[in-house]
Amino acid sequence: MSLADILDPLQQPLVTVLDTPVGWTEVLGFGSGALCVWLVARQHLANWPIGIANNLLFILLFTQSGLYADAGLQIVFITLAAYGWWTWTHGGGPGSPDLPVRNTGRTEWVLLCAAGVLGTAGLTVLLDHATDSTVPFWDALTTALSLAATYGQCRKLVESWWLWIAADVVYIPLYAYKELYPTSLLYAGFLALCLVGLRNWKRDLQVPQRELAEVTG
Repeated sequence: MSLADILDPLQQPLVTVLDTPVGWTEVLGFGSGALCVWLVARQHLANWPIGIANNLLFILLFTQSGLYADAGLQIVFITLAAYGWWTWTHGGGPGSPDLPVRNTGRTEWVLLCAAGVLGTAGLTVLLDHATDSTVPFWDALTTALSLAATYGQCRKLVESWWLWIAADVVYIPLYAYKELYPTSLLYAGFLALCLVGLRNWKRDLQVPQRELAEVTG
């Protein structure tokens, strides 16, 4: 039995949404992706293995849809997930293994912005000349934003949620344009969950500040 034989059932139509057939890959990606973001918002460690499963499903889905940067992005996400998994459990330093929520530093912002601009420009050129992508700039932009947001998530940077929000605002119409309607709806749900995550992480960030104020007051 070949890999194609194993994957074929995942590509078969399951339901039809807006006259567009939807396969198991997209449905499973919808469910695992929503669960992953919900767990991140709650800072639950299980978000990392579930996120890896979601990445594997989206590699297949995006390759079929010609979103090559997004497909390649999933491989990077898997690598970052392994890093984030380790960091969340070992990144707090001696006596505090759990990584605390914090704000993004000025140097980090400079590096993230520079990497985002250069990454978007480089990927746009690559996709435009080396693939048949019909949306090279938007595919590249969402890729750069998602990578920056994932790095921030790995380090528990509060502002990583703003990067995810920016990416989702582009993803929603992009996937609708590609007729990936359930995925577009999924990212609308992601957007709502990002707002919840932003609120939760900001609240957790303020707890140590309140405790310090009570001690020094």
